[in-house]
Amino acid sequence: MTNPLLSDATLPLFSQIKPEHIEPAITQLLDEARAVVEQHLLATTDYTWENLIEPLENAEDRLNKAWSPVSHINSVVNTDELREAYNACLPKLSEYSTEMGQNEQLFNAYQIIANSTAFATLDNAQKKIIHNGLRDFKLSGVDLDSEKKQRYKEISQELSRLASNYEENILDATNAWSKLIRHEQDLAGLPDSAMAGAKQTAENANEEGWMITLQFPSYQAVMTYADDRELRREHYEAFSTRASDQGPQNGQWDNSLLMEQILALRHEKAQLLGFNNYAELSLATKMANKPDDVMNFLEDLADKSWRQARKDLVELREFAEQHHGIKDLQSWDFGYYSEKMRQHFYQLSQEEVKAYFPITRVLPGLFAVVEKLYGLNITEIDVFDSWHPDVRFFRIQDDKGQLRGQFYIDLYARSKKRGGAWMDDCAGRKKTGDTIQTPVAYLTCNFTPPTGDVPALLTHDDVITLFHEFGHGLHHMLTQVDHLGVSGINGVEWDAVELPSQFMENWCWEQDALALISGHYQTGESLPESLFNKMLAAKNFQAGMIMVRQLEFSLFDFRIHKDYDPEKGGRIYEILEQVRDQVAVVKPPKFNRFAHGFSHIFAGGYAAGYYSYKWAEVLSSDAFSLFEEKGIFDRETGNAFLTNILEQGGTENAMDLFIKFRGRKPTIDALLRHCGIAA
Repeated sequence: MTNPLLSDATLPLFSQIKPEHIEPAITQLLDEARAVVEQHLLATTDYTWENLIEPLENAEDRLNKAWSPVSHINSVVNTDELREAYNACLPKLSEYSTEMGQNEQLFNAYQIIANSTAFATLDNAQKKIIHNGLRDFKLSGVDLDSEKKQRYKEISQELSRLASNYEENILDATNAWSKLIRHEQDLAGLPDSAMAGAKQTAENANEEGWMITLQFPSYQAVMTYADDRELRREHYEAFSTRASDQGPQNGQWDNSLLMEQILALRHEKAQLLGFNNYAELSLATKMANKPDDVMNFLEDLADKSWRQARKDLVELREFAEQHHGIKDLQSWDFGYYSEKMRQHFYQLSQEEVKAYFPITRVLPGLFAVVEKLYGLNITEIDVFDSWHPDVRFFRIQDDKGQLRGQFYIDLYARSKKRGGAWMDDCAGRKKTGDTIQTPVAYLTCNFTPPTGDVPALLTHDDVITLFHEFGHGLHHMLTQVDHLGVSGINGVEWDAVELPSQFMENWCWEQDALALISGHYQTGESLPESLFNKMLAAKNFQAGMIMVRQLEFSLFDFRIHKDYDPEKGGRIYEILEQVRDQVAVVKPPKFNRFAHGFSHIFAGGYAAGYYSYKWAEVLSSDAFSLFEEKGIFDRETGNAFLTNILEQGGTENAMDLFIKFRGRKPTIDALLRHCGIAA
């Protein structure tokens, strides 16, 4: 049997990958990587980049390029068989990672290279990889005694398993709930596009009528437009209690115990390594130096935003009472009356805006924006191997015709696909001899799919999401670094990794850029100035409430890791309540189980790091302010961002790269101005 995961093809052979290929391929590649390390450690004691680090990087690259498509299809076309094969590999990968991190001979070899006279002749990227490597050995427990090393290994394996289970519970709970609506009037208020989507969902399930689900486009449409308050309440309860002990599925896919176990193990791991708590361990690889820096940053932002948030809420309550007779505004009412209020004060309907953002205009428009900024040319490739008919594939060339990157884009929500939006690494850039491995990215979103002859119509928020993920993609693909360890987003401090993504969002608010990305799906007419002005006027509608909600997530995440006490357990909802008392203006009902679905921190890479979104938004707003001064398509400024940020990967500290681009350290002023909040 030829195994497609062991092929030398430059791109994954998705259509050939079967669950039974996965474990044998990963096992073989792990064995090969171990053999490479052993062989090169034994071959000499005079270690160099060429005789140790490069061969090890090549072996790990082969492993990563086999695991990446497996991990990806597990997220986007999940099946029981795939899940089983994926989960069988997690402990093996975790064991290998810990083994390498705790390999004292390998650690000593790195130190020999770092102390050698040849070290001075290495380039910045190579030096940074060695410095990062020495730091990461310490963070993997290389200095621990054998008993503690073993415990570290057990913790790492268990954390990997628990995170996967947590994510699976959310996916299963999301897929398990749906509601069939027999009478059209029961969905009164829903726009035509949402009705068409619900009709299509019902048809796909061989049912008559309209079907709503917990896929985000369906949920958001009901929360924003459904006139039936009881339907909104029912849908809200089902969504906000997914994978928990509450709601219609109570206890069925309950993440409660997993969350407690994850927090306990992270805390134990941090203490094994000599940190007081997991927040301190998390910051060892970030820009922020110590937990107080993060807490002060978040609390300062909360202090500046809270009054605005309070004002936003008072205005919404007054509007709901005066215009709709609603005195007791509930969580399932906020989206609905906020949309009514937006229409009332700004004559702005999200549905009207959507008509001007068909994907058929937005995607080519996005490519035109980056072409103007960086001189890039993006073309579609029609013949490629894929995991789903919706997927498209593109290549990026620079203005000299050089291939810089390639990417898959998978835009629409469907069952068996993880919710949310993300960019992931399929292959990273590295140079071997005279050949350069082209970086390849996955860009994944969950937009409302096209219905019938109507193309997918994006909300303006969807457009922002697409630009955000593409910003991550550019960071990964435009790198000019020749060594994998710090090429693309590798080696970039986690609280700076959102800089290029949030930076791209700014163009969604600029008239010259909107001219490129918008056009009515029926007439092709560009976004009318009157509509743009309404969007601009409404841009910071409820900005205070939105800001404190993000700060609530960030403070909650940071505190459950910083304040963890083994005697008391996770105190997850107790701490969440304290944070809400401190910064929130809206309190959800008691049954709400937000944390049970917060996969960014329990299953993603954002544990004690969710603050990174706001931290990096300070950087991105300040970076964009230079374009506001020079012109949003100023090529000189675009090239400066390209060469100082996007091309540099993790070769230097993010703060140093930012200063090279901006000429100074970042300030918070641009962020507050962009959010319409007084400094």
